[in-house]
Amino acid sequence: MSDWQTPNLPSRDFDKTEAFMGALGFTRAYRSAGWMILRRGTLQIEYFHHPDFDPENSGYGTCLRLDDLDAFYQVCLDAGIPVKNIGAPRLHPPRQEPEIRRAAMIDPDFSLFHLIQN
Repeated sequence: MSDWQTPNLPSRDFDKTEAFMGALGFTRAYRSAGWMILRRGTLQIEYFHHPDFDPENSGYGTCLRLDDLDAFYQVCLDAGIPVKNIGAPRLHPPRQEPEIRRAAMIDPDFSLFHLIQN
């Protein structure tokens, strides 16, 4: 197996995190009282249980590098994630920047997902 890495993000409630990410096509690969791994194709996100986490002061985030940013963004819209500038969860639409095309998603625990077109 080659070396690889996965993001580790906080979850105040594994059931809510799993339901939210499940609507985006992620499925459970592992779950214990303190750790959960979710997968969608080649994407993998690991969550640690943190019931006392203060999401208003979150600095957690990750990049999802996607072969089809628009298709994943549509999945997010279809799951009911609103496009807005404050609160969580929320989406920010795709935009072209000088070197990349990207969108953003904020999950219910205020973790930032940069959605980047490969």
